[in-house]
Amino acid sequence: MRYFPIFLDTIDLTCLVVGAGEVAARKVELLLKTSANITVVAPWACDTVQRFAREEKIKLIVRPYTESDLSNRQMVFVATDNSELNAQIHDQARAQKILVNVVDNTPLCQFITPSIVDRSPIIIAMSSGGVAPVLLRYLRQKLESVIPQKVSLLGQFSEKFRETVKKRFKSVTERRYFWEDVLDGDIAENILQGNEQVAEQKFLEKLNTPDASKTVGEVYLVGAGPGDPDLLTFRALRLMQKADVVVYDRLVSPEILELVRRDAEKIYVGKAKSKHTIPQDEINELLAKEALAGNRVVRLKGGDPFIFGRGGEELETLIKHGVSFQVVPGVTAASGAASYAGIPLTHRDHAKSVVFATGHLQDNSINLNWQGLAQPDQTIVFYMGLTGLPIICEQLVKHGLAATTPVAMVQSATTPQQKVVTGTLENIQQKAQAAEIRPPALIIVGSVVSLHEKLNWFGKGNS
Repeated sequence: MRYFPIFLDTIDLTCLVVGAGEVAARKVELLLKTSANITVVAPWACDTVQRFAREEKIKLIVRPYTESDLSNRQMVFVATDNSELNAQIHDQARAQKILVNVVDNTPLCQFITPSIVDRSPIIIAMSSGGVAPVLLRYLRQKLESVIPQKVSLLGQFSEKFRETVKKRFKSVTERRYFWEDVLDGDIAENILQGNEQVAEQKFLEKLNTPDASKTVGEVYLVGAGPGDPDLLTFRALRLMQKADVVVYDRLVSPEILELVRRDAEKIYVGKAKSKHTIPQDEINELLAKEALAGNRVVRLKGGDPFIFGRGGEELETLIKHGVSFQVVPGVTAASGAASYAGIPLTHRDHAKSVVFATGHLQDNSINLNWQGLAQPDQTIVFYMGLTGLPIICEQLVKHGLAATTPVAMVQSATTPQQKVVTGTLENIQQKAQAAEIRPPALIIVGSVVSLHEKLNWFGKGNS
C-alpha cells in the first residue's frame, strides 16, 4: 500500500491552490465541502473561481505565484498548465514539509485526492493510486446506488447517542452487538424515513432492556415493479436484503427474488388464473403472525402495492393486530408495460387522460362504469383482463368507442419474455389467441397504441 489512507481534520487547515482554471476550480469546489481556509493564487481566474471569491468563500490573489505564497500553508494543490512551474512548486513545498498534490501528475503527488461518496458525517473515500480513475468512477457509481442518501441521518443519530451507549455497555463487544441490531432493524428504518421521534423512543426502550427478546417485528409492503430488476427502487432492494421472511406472489420475477437475502424464509402465496393458492384473508393474517413473532417481513408484490395489489387490505389487518408497517411504492405494471412497449399513456395528440381498471371477472361479468371508460381522448389500461377480453371489447364498443379503436396486449412486460400484440377492439381477441398470449398480460386501449410501432425501443414484439 503506497498511499496510506487518512482523514485530515480541516478545522484551521490552511490550503493554497496555485492556478485558477476549471481544473483548479474542481479542486476548490471539493475543498469548499470542508472547513479549510482556502487561498487561490494565479495571474487570471475562470468565472467559477471568481464567483467563489465574490461570495467570500475563498481568498483570490490575482498575480503570478511566488515562493512566499507557501508561507504558513499546510497543504498545496498545484493546477497550472506550466509543467516546469508545477515541478518547481512541488520541490519548494516538499522542502518546507508541506503536503503537495500536483493535479494529474501522480509522481509529483505526496497525497492523492480520493473518489468520495459523501454522506456526512459518513464519508467513503477510494483511491486507485492514480492508475485506474475510470474503474474508480465505476465503483463509486455502484456505491452511490446502494448507500441510502439519508444514511447521514444514521451517522448523526449514532453520534447523538454514542456516549449514552458507552455508559450503558462497558464491553466493546456488547456495544458492537447493540449497534448492529439497531442499524439492521426498524429503528434505523424510522431514522431513514425521518421519524426521529419514533426512532428515539424505540432506541431508548431497547437500551433500557437490551437483553429482552424482540416481541413485535415490522412489515414492509414493497412494490417489486413489473419484472425488470433494474426497476426496483434502492429502498426496496435494501429492505429485501435485510428481511427475515419474504412473502411473495407469482408476479414477482425469479430475477427479483434472487436479490432477496439468501437465508430469509420465502413463502409463496401466488395466485394463478382463476385459482387462488392462499385466500387473501389468510395472507393478511400470515403477515401479522410473522411480524408478531419478531420477524422483519417483506411483502413483495408485483407492480405497485396500492394499484390493484390489495395492499390496503393487508395494512388494515396489520393495524388491527397492532403491527407497524412501511410502504415502498413500485413501478406499476401499467407504466412499465406501456414504457417498454413504446406506448405513451398520455400524448397531446392522442390522450388527455388515462384510467386504470380491473378486468377481473366476477360471476362471468365485469362490473365497471363503462360509460366513464369509453370516453374520447382517453387511454384505458385493464389489469387482469385476459379472461374478460371479449366482455371488455363488447362493452367499450357498446358504450361509444369505435370498433377500430387501437388495442395492445403486453405479456410479461419489461422482461426478456415480453410479447406485444396490437389490433383493434374488433380483432384483438383473434390476434391474442393466435399469439398465445398468457398471463401476466395488460390491455391498453386508445389512440396512443398507434404509436407502438414507431416508438417501440425494447423489442419488435408481434403485431
